[in-house]
Amino acid sequence: QVQLVQSGGGLVQAGGSLRLSCAASGRTFSMYSMGWFRQAPGKEREFVAAISWSGGSTYYADSVKGRFTISRDNAKNTVYLQMNSLKPEDTAVYYCAAVRRAVLAGNPYRLENFYDYWGQGTQVTVSS
Repeated sequence: QVQLVQSGGGLVQAGGSLRLSCAASGRTFSMYSMGWFRQAPGKEREFVAAISWSGGSTYYADSVKGRFTISRDNAKNTVYLQMNSLKPEDTAVYYCAAVRRAVLAGNPYRLENFYDYWGQGTQVTVSS
């Protein structure tokens, strides 16, 4: 079992930055690949970014590529999402997710049902 607790988020003006954190319980965090998803009002949850267990591979949605950075610190059992140049369309509830896979390549990491565990969600609001 893995429990994911999110922090960060809030209200920021367009062009600003925020960093989300997702802390995992347990001693096997390094065996999990991690993802970030988001859900805007009235829309389906969508993939944002993912990172392999070692941090050696990262993947992004086209809409955030070049602006968002996913990273992890296995010593702290934490994955991060650094969000820069935020836009109003980035407004959503953001969720971290974990799956016990070392490698993401060749796997459906953009799909919600690929992941086994989810954080509680955190609101990000970007004002224009």
